[in-house]
Amino acid sequence: MSLESEAGAPGEAVLPGTLPEALRAELIAFRRDLHMHPELGNQEFRTTAAIKERLERAGLAPRVLPAGTGLICDIGPELSGPAAAAPGRLALRADIDALPIPDVKSGCAYRSTVPDRAHACGHDVHTTVVLGTGLVLAALHERRLLPRPVRLIFQPAEEVLPGGAEDVVEAGALDGVHRILAVHCDPRVDAGRIGLREGPITSACDRLEIALDGPGGHTARPHLTTDLVTAAARVAVDAPALLARRVDSRGGLSLTWGRIESGHAANVIPQHAELSGTVRCLDLDAWHQAPDLVVAAIDEIANLHRAKSEITYVRGVPPVVNEVTSVELLQTAMIARRGADSVESTEQSLGGEDFSWYLEHVPGAMARLGVRPPGERAVRDLHQGDFDVDEYAITVGVELFTAAALIDAGV
Repeated sequence: MSLESEAGAPGEAVLPGTLPEALRAELIAFRRDLHMHPELGNQEFRTTAAIKERLERAGLAPRVLPAGTGLICDIGPELSGPAAAAPGRLALRADIDALPIPDVKSGCAYRSTVPDRAHACGHDVHTTVVLGTGLVLAALHERRLLPRPVRLIFQPAEEVLPGGAEDVVEAGALDGVHRILAVHCDPRVDAGRIGLREGPITSACDRLEIALDGPGGHTARPHLTTDLVTAAARVAVDAPALLARRVDSRGGLSLTWGRIESGHAANVIPQHAELSGTVRCLDLDAWHQAPDLVVAAIDEIANLHRAKSEITYVRGVPPVVNEVTSVELLQTAMIARRGADSVESTEQSLGGEDFSWYLEHVPGAMARLGVRPPGERAVRDLHQGDFDVDEYAITVGVELFTAAALIDAGV
C-alpha cells in the first residue's frame, strides 16, 4: 500500500499518510455496508466483527470489549524503556451504534435493510474514519514512520444514556492514553471542512420521566377530584418557565417534553398521567444543579394541583468540553492537509455526546466533520430518516486523524 503524500510547495515539509485511491474506495464500500446493516446500542455484533476482521487482515490485534461489542486496537511501538516516560498513546474514538428510526431515503442503493433501524447520526462514517486511520497508520508503522503508539477505540452504545463510554473507560481503554480525539458528522458544514471550538462544544443531556396520580372521577365534577389532565398540562407548561427563573440563564438549562399521555374517554378524569422529556444544559455548573431544581419545580406544580408525583431523573452525559491544546492539534493537522480555509469556528450544540466521559479522565477534543455536499442548500439533519453524507468526508477524516497522530508524535 503506497502512502506517499502529495507533493507540497518547494521547501515545504509534507506529512505522509494521504489516503490511496484503492483504500478510499474500500472504505466507502465498508461504510455503505455498515449503513445497510445498522445495529442498536450494545447489539453491534456484526459491526464489531466486521471491524475486527479488517484490522486483523492488516496484521493488527484488536481486542473485543468485555460485553462482546466494541473493541480497541493499538498501533505502533510499545511504550517501554525510555519511551514510557514520555507522553502516552493518542486515542482516536468512534461510536458504532445506530438509531431506532426507519431509513426513508428513496432510490438509495445502500439504504438500511433492517426495519426501523438507521445510521441517521453518521456513526457509520465515524467508524469508517477511525478504521481507515488505523489502516493508514499500520502501514506507516511498518515503514517506521510512526514513532509513538496510537489506540483506536470503537465504542458501542453512544445513543443509550448514559452512554457506552463509561463502560469502555472501565474496561481500561484509556490506560496509557494521554489525549483523545473524535469527530462528529455535521450536515451544516461542507465536506472538505471541519468546525472547531475551544471549551464546550455540546451540552449536557439528561432524561426525565414523570408519573402523576390521583383518584380520578367524572368530568362533570372536577372539583371533587384531582384533574390530572390539567395537572399534566400545567407541569408541561409551567416547569420550564419556573426553571428559567431559578437557574442563571447563561447556564442554558432547557427542559423540553417529548411525550404526554393521559386518559381514555372524553368524560372521565383519568387516575394516571405520564410525561417524558429531556433536560439539557450548556454549562457544567447548571448540569450539577439540574436534578434538585427540576424535581423541586415539578413537585411544587403537582402539589398545587393535588396530584401525587413520581419523578425519575436519569443522569445522562455532561457537556463535551474541548481542551485548548487538543483543538490546536486538530487545527494544525487540518491546515497541514487542506489549508487554513478548511477550518471554521462552530457553535455549541444543545445535543449530548458521551465522548464527554473520556474527557473526565484525559484531555481531548471533538471536531465537527463536514458532510454536506458543497453547494447544497438543503440540510438533511441528524436523527432524521433521510440523513446521508458526502462520502468525501471519509477521506478528510482519515487524513485529519493521520496528520494529528503524526504531529502528536513529533513527526
